[in-house]
Amino acid sequence: MKYDYSALEIAFTEAKKWLNEIDNRPVNSTLTYDELKEKIKIPLNKSSISSSEVVTHIIESTKGGLLGNAGGRFFAWVVGGALPSALASDWLVSSWDQNSALYACSPATSIMEAAAGEWLLEILDLPRESSIAFTTGCQLAHFTCLSAARNRVLKDVGWFVSKDGLFGAPPIKVITSQQRHGSVDRAVRYLGLGNKSLSAIKTNAHGEIILSEFEKSLGSSKGPVIVVLDAADLNIAAYDSFSELIPIAKQHGAWVHVDGAFGLFARANPQKKHLTEGIELADSWATDAHKWLNVPFDCGFAIIKDRDSHREAMTIQASYIASDKVARDQIDWNPEWSRRARGVPVYAALRELGKEGLSDLIARTCGYCKMIVEEIGKLPGAEIVWVSELNQGLVRFKDLKPNAKDKDHDIKTQKIIDAVNESGVAFFSPTTWENNLAMRVSVVNWRTNDNDVKKTVEVFRKLLLK
Repeated sequence: MKYDYSALEIAFTEAKKWLNEIDNRPVNSTLTYDELKEKIKIPLNKSSISSSEVVTHIIESTKGGLLGNAGGRFFAWVVGGALPSALASDWLVSSWDQNSALYACSPATSIMEAAAGEWLLEILDLPRESSIAFTTGCQLAHFTCLSAARNRVLKDVGWFVSKDGLFGAPPIKVITSQQRHGSVDRAVRYLGLGNKSLSAIKTNAHGEIILSEFEKSLGSSKGPVIVVLDAADLNIAAYDSFSELIPIAKQHGAWVHVDGAFGLFARANPQKKHLTEGIELADSWATDAHKWLNVPFDCGFAIIKDRDSHREAMTIQASYIASDKVARDQIDWNPEWSRRARGVPVYAALRELGKEGLSDLIARTCGYCKMIVEEIGKLPGAEIVWVSELNQGLVRFKDLKPNAKDKDHDIKTQKIIDAVNESGVAFFSPTTWENNLAMRVSVVNWRTNDNDVKKTVEVFRKLLLK
């Protein structure tokens, strides 16, 4: 049957239009749930229709219902855009339609992912002997790393998870920060450890685990222990003191895992690398490529120093799996059986940026975050809650009426966020820090520029001075 390229041509034209107009489109979704539902949730057609008609319908029905996070004024969450080479290579990955779980199914993409993984280890300056896995995101990277951790700490006490399961196994204590990301809790739950296994350690005013509390928790542990540390929490980009905490954890026989969803990439910039001092002493690390590296969703990265524990936790053998003894099969390191070659856009992005380009991207976005926070903070009623050394900041808006209380400031903050988002000029999200509502400023997109910052600050100026 002859391939109908018209659908691809329509999609390509629309993609170019979307990217060309992204700077002038509203960053917010402009339609309500009901309006979108009416356009999208239509009765399924009985007869076949052309692929071009399908694609045209998708384009038309989603108008007004997409966020402009591919542009430079989306600051709500740590969501990157997509570098041109990464986006183009992602199209190729879809066109090739390879199952990249095995070298035998896709020799070229298998080698390309292996190369991208080695480059990341070099850029992040982590142990080169580490094994790697490209996952859907940091959530599954945590799952992968903590699977290996679970196997290893139980094996150390004579229990073999792969053979014996978890029923009757010695309980594992997971020591982590009270500022941890929810994906850690979820990974622990996926692994059958239960959230009761979590021991959340208090943090200081800088968001760092308190050393004395950490030592106390380790000292009271009577069985296998996994420690999860933060490489930039999502509110203030706080880093735990790896050089202090990891050696202590090692003395107690704990496996140390690092949540570096975006903060791990600070190691790619010489001026920011000091924030991660001692991080290389850990046993595993998880990060996202679809954040600071600006590749398309979905792409995470798991790094594990103990290759044997990693492989044992993930691998599968069957007579019909055509395993190659020389090449690397991703199925040995990844929880998925069928998977797209998500490491190919990583390969492309690293090639496009190079070491210096990635370092500059990190420095530039950190600078823009600081600029946005400080410029908004100069406006009447605005209060700077946090200016970090990285790419996250917090701002609050105060109700200026006499005797205003914290809840009044929270209401004011939410109103300002909503007004900015509704304007379509920029997009932010609320968060809670020290029991108060604040606006989170997150800058990670390669497209963000001086003009984006100027437009963003101006919309706040209009709202606060009217």
